[in-house]
Amino acid sequence: MNRRIRCGAGISTVVLAAAVLLLSPMPGFSQTQGMEHRQNRRQNRDDARATRQAGRHDARDAKQECKDASGNRIECRHQKREMKQDARGAARDLKFGTTGEANK
Repeated sequence: MNRRIRCGAGISTVVLAAAVLLLSPMPGFSQTQGMEHRQNRRQNRDDARATRQAGRHDARDAKQECKDASGNRIECRHQKREMKQDARGAARDLKFGTTGEANK
């Protein structure tokens, strides 16, 4: 009799454990394609912003060096403007690529 009870208890334990495993929710992924695309666009914008910011700093430094070297004020200003425009173009290429469409 004790053997039957132990066998029944063992079987019911296995069945209960299997039921718990089958009824528990399966692990899933919360990332969807839309979320991945959004994250990629954010990264592109962040990279473009960092490029523009670096261009601004470099242009300021170049203008100051030009002024320290007794350069013409107008030439220093044009040099700064060209450096900033180049940085903007590089940022645009990072953000949109060369085709003009947003990178994915």
